[in-house]
Amino acid sequence: MTFMNTLRAFFSSVIGWVKQSPKVALSIGAALIAGVGLWAFLMPSGGNDRPTMTQKVVIGDVEDTVTAVGKLQPLQFVDVGTQVSGQLKKLHVTYGDAVEQGQLLAEIEPTIYQARVNAGEAQLLNLQAQLAQRRAEGTLAGQQFGRQTALLAERATSQDAFDASSSTKKVNAAQIAALEAQIKQAGSTLNVDRANLGYTKIYAPMSGMVVDVIAKQGQTLNANQIAPIVLRIADMDTMTVYSQVSEADIHKLQIGMKAYFTTLGQSGQKRYGTLRKIIPTPEVVNNVVLYNSLFDVENPDHDLFTQMSAQVFFLIGEAKSVPTVPVSALRPVKPAEKGGKPVRGYVVRVKDGSSIQDRPVEVGVMNRLVAEIKVGLKAGEEVVIDAPSAASREAPRGGGRGPRI
Repeated sequence: MTFMNTLRAFFSSVIGWVKQSPKVALSIGAALIAGVGLWAFLMPSGGNDRPTMTQKVVIGDVEDTVTAVGKLQPLQFVDVGTQVSGQLKKLHVTYGDAVEQGQLLAEIEPTIYQARVNAGEAQLLNLQAQLAQRRAEGTLAGQQFGRQTALLAERATSQDAFDASSSTKKVNAAQIAALEAQIKQAGSTLNVDRANLGYTKIYAPMSGMVVDVIAKQGQTLNANQIAPIVLRIADMDTMTVYSQVSEADIHKLQIGMKAYFTTLGQSGQKRYGTLRKIIPTPEVVNNVVLYNSLFDVENPDHDLFTQMSAQVFFLIGEAKSVPTVPVSALRPVKPAEKGGKPVRGYVVRVKDGSSIQDRPVEVGVMNRLVAEIKVGLKAGEEVVIDAPSAASREAPRGGGRGPRI
């Protein structure tokens, strides 16, 4: 007889009992239901029978960082302007051109300044000619005064003639001094005019790359109130990262600490530097207080450009090739003291075969995901990452009561 035939025979017998004695059948059914309910109440929940999740201790690197966003700027750059007004006659460079210090960059229309230099030179020549004349007259006046002095000693001339000769000599000396002063003034004015004429040719003050051109050829520049900027030259060999760190993290930074960044186009390439400066005056963006923190990086290939966005990481601590576990495997315990200083204590649950045991560990560098294990575990051991501790398993959660039978 098959199982199905046996089951049919059993239910036929039960139906017969119910027809013959309904009260007996009702009592048997109630007893069965009570037994099933008691068995379900006493048995542990199936949710607690899920497999324990574990993960092996692996050798890896751990970094504890402060993250920020930043912009790239050349370490050295200069805005090249003009010191004289006039039309930009010729612009000899454009974007991306490499220039050397002293190279001619642009020219301002020089006609007016050349005319001023010519006029100054002519005036100076005129004054020098007048001075030569006065000096010649002075020589004559000196000779006449000498003769009048000799004649007066012999009483061969009058006192009036002697006094007139003396006065002529002194007046001539004063005129010579005045002309010498005028020549000096004219020379100074001529030097200014020559300098302004020289400023019509704009030369590179440093070697680098032209990263921006502000003025256009043919544009009239007015330098009377402010020096107009013609272009910007930057040394692209070294770039500075201007990173904005929030006020919540700025106290974690120290001058000299290591930092690195990645760019959007080269997310897999880390470029390292050292924190050089923290600017104490903050920038407030949407009520968020941010402090600019600067560090420099080498750019030998010139593949970093001005205003590039950077994802910045300041290294508070790092550990390389050390045993690591997920942070979810750590259970905090009461802090201990080591060397007179409090040390955060942790316990991990280690799976050894079919048993699970609590084990205290000493944690080193830790971030939000991974922690360095300095003492207590070795590579290859399995730690529980989702099981409660032994104490929490023994005590009912939430003040719940145990089963009452």
